[in-house]
Amino acid sequence: MSARKILVTNALPYANGPIHMGHLLGYIQADIWVRAMRAMGHDVIYVCADDAHGTAIMLRAEANGITPEQQIANVQQEHERDFAGFGISFDHYDSTHSTTNKARSEYIYLKNRQAGHIAVRPVHQLFDPEKQMFLSDRFIKGTCPKCKADDQYGDSCEVCGTTYNATELLNPHSTLSGATPVEKSSDHYFFKLPNFTEYLQKWTRDQGRLPVSIANKLDEWFEAGLADWDISRDAPYFGFEIPDAPNKYFYVWVDAPIGYMSSFENYIQTKRPELNFDDYWKKDSSHEIYHFIGKDIVYFHALFWPAMLAGAGYRTPTGLFVNGFLTVNGQKMSKSRGTFIKAETYLQHLNPEYLRYYFASKLSDKVEDSDLNLDDFIQKVNSDLVGKVVNIASRCAKFINTKFDHQLSAQCAEAELVKSFIDAGDSIASAYEDREFSAAIREIMSLADKANQYIDEKKPWALAKQEGTEQQVHEVCSVGINLFRQLVIYLSPVLPKLANEVQAFLQLEKFDFASRKTILLNHEIAQFQPLMQRVDKKAVDAMVEASKDSLAAPVAVPVKAAKKKEKAVEKPTSTIESDVISIDDVLKVDLRVAQVLDANIVEGSDKLLQLTLDAGEAEPRNVFSGIRSQYSPEDLKGKLVVLVANLAPRKMRFGISNGMVLCAGNDERLSIISPESGAKPGDKVS
Repeated sequence: MSARKILVTNALPYANGPIHMGHLLGYIQADIWVRAMRAMGHDVIYVCADDAHGTAIMLRAEANGITPEQQIANVQQEHERDFAGFGISFDHYDSTHSTTNKARSEYIYLKNRQAGHIAVRPVHQLFDPEKQMFLSDRFIKGTCPKCKADDQYGDSCEVCGTTYNATELLNPHSTLSGATPVEKSSDHYFFKLPNFTEYLQKWTRDQGRLPVSIANKLDEWFEAGLADWDISRDAPYFGFEIPDAPNKYFYVWVDAPIGYMSSFENYIQTKRPELNFDDYWKKDSSHEIYHFIGKDIVYFHALFWPAMLAGAGYRTPTGLFVNGFLTVNGQKMSKSRGTFIKAETYLQHLNPEYLRYYFASKLSDKVEDSDLNLDDFIQKVNSDLVGKVVNIASRCAKFINTKFDHQLSAQCAEAELVKSFIDAGDSIASAYEDREFSAAIREIMSLADKANQYIDEKKPWALAKQEGTEQQVHEVCSVGINLFRQLVIYLSPVLPKLANEVQAFLQLEKFDFASRKTILLNHEIAQFQPLMQRVDKKAVDAMVEASKDSLAAPVAVPVKAAKKKEKAVEKPTSTIESDVISIDDVLKVDLRVAQVLDANIVEGSDKLLQLTLDAGEAEPRNVFSGIRSQYSPEDLKGKLVVLVANLAPRKMRFGISNGMVLCAGNDERLSIISPESGAKPGDKVS
C-alpha cells in the first residue's frame, strides 16, 4: 500500500498565557497519532501556530507595558519551548499574526463576499467613552437586573444564573476605565451561516467526519436554526483589518482556523518547497487533513470553519478528532490545591514521557474527559514502564555485555514466541490509527507480562551460576532483548525519547513498525545504560507545591489594567506576597452575621454541605462549606454563623458559592465560629 499524504493540526493555543496540563492532553494525543502514522510509513505533516489576535491580547500587552507584537512573540517562544519539552513533533510552528495568514484570510473573506455570504447591518453595543472602544460582555459589570446582585458581568449573573443583554445591566460600568458606558450603534459584518444549513447537515453526518456524539449534539443547533455570525470587531482591536472596511477588524475566530492553512503554507515556503499547497487544500483533494481539537471549540470547527472553506471554494477537513477536558485527582484543576500545573513547572520536576504514557493509557477515540490521578500516575509508570518494560533489558543486557562480548546469539531459541510479538504489531498499529491508545497500551503491557514470565521461568541469573549452561544463558537473554525491542518499537509513538535511546543501545538503523519483522541474530549491541528512573513521589509533591507558589504570585499591572485582567488572564489566588499583611488588608474583609435557613448534603462530594443563609439582604445566599465531616444538616439549621460577605462568587461543579462561612481548627477538627447571642442576620462583625 502506498503511503498516505496527511496534514495534521492542533487547536491553536491562545497567545495570552502559558501551556498547562489541560492543554497538553490534546497535543500529546495528536503527537502520538502523528508519530504512529509515520512509524507505519505514511507521509505526515504536522503544523500548529499561536492564536495571536483579539482584545484580550491587546489589553494584556497594554497591562505589561509592551506592544501586542512583543506580547505574542514572548508567549510564542514560551509555547514552543514547552511543546518541545514534551516531545511534540511539529514540523512547523507559526503565528496567526503573519502576512501569509493576512493574505489568506482576506482571500477567503472576499471569495465569500463575492458569493453573497456576507451581510452588513448596524449593531447596538455599549461603548466606553473614556477608552473610546466598544465593550464586549466581559468588560462590563453592573447590578443584575433580576436578583440585584452587584459586580456581575454583562452576559449573565453568577449569583442567580440569569442571562441577559449587557444593555439590561443596572448601573453598568466599564471594567477597563470605570466609566459609565453609553449605547452606540456601529455597522457590523456578518457571515451568512444559514446559507450553508443543508450543506452542513450533510457534512456533519459524513462517515468518519465527526464523532457520532458530536454530530448528535450539533443537531440541536440545526433544530434551533443557524444564525448569521458576527465576524467583525471595531477599532481599537489587535488583528487584521477587513478589506474595504476602515477601522473594522476580523473577529479572532475568522483568522484563527485559517492559521492552519497559513502555517502549512509557510512550512512549504521555508522548508518543503517541493510541496504544493493546492494539492492539500484544493476542492476534492485526495490528501487527508485532520484537526485535533477540544470539545469546547467544536462549534467553530464543525460549522463556521467548513462553511467558510466551502464558500471560498476550498476542501474541508477529512475529520475532526475531539478530546475531552482534563481533571486532576478527580476534580477540576485547582490553583489552591496546586493541581493547575503549568507545562514549565512539570518539566522542572518530572520526565515528560511519564505524562505521555499516562495520557496514552487513558485515551480512546471517545469524546471523554480524562483524569490525571497523581497516585495512579506514580503507580502506573513505575509498574508498567520501569517494572515491566525497562526491567527486561536490565535483566538480560548485563549478561550479553559481560559474558558474550555484546553479541546476541546466532539463533533464536524461541522463534514462535518472538514471532507472536511481531504478529501483534498489526493489531497494535490498528489501535493507534483508530486513536484507541488505551487499547494499544493494554496489548503492549500484556506482551510485556509474557516477556517477563518467560525470563522468570528461564531464570538466566540462576543458569549463569551452573556449569555448561553458557549457550542457554546466551539464548535466553538474546530472546529477552528481542522481545524488549518489539515492545519499545510499539511504544515509540508514546515514548520517543526512550525509543531513541533504545535504538542507539541496540545499534539499529531503523526503528519503525516495519523494522520489527526481522529478528536480531548475531547482532552487536552497545553497553547497557539505565533507561528510566522510577517516579519519586517527592518530585510529584514538589511539583504540586511549586504550582501553588507560582500561581499565587501577584501580577504587577497598572491600576486601570487591574480590573480588565479579570477574564483576560488567569487571576492569582492571592495578592499578598508573604504571610505578613497590613491593617488595610484586614479592613477589606466584610464579616457579617448570617443565619442558616437550610442545610443539605451535596451529592457527589464527601466534604461539602450546601447552606442557604439569611445575611440580612433581599435574597438568601447560597454557600458551599467543607464542614460535612463535623456537622450534619440538622445541626446547622437556625444556627448563627459569621460570613465573609464580600468574597467573590466562586463557580463550583455543584453550583455557585456566594461567600464563606468562618471556621476555626484544622482538617481533623473544624468548629464554626458563632457570634454572641443577640446578634441578628446582617450585623457587621468587627
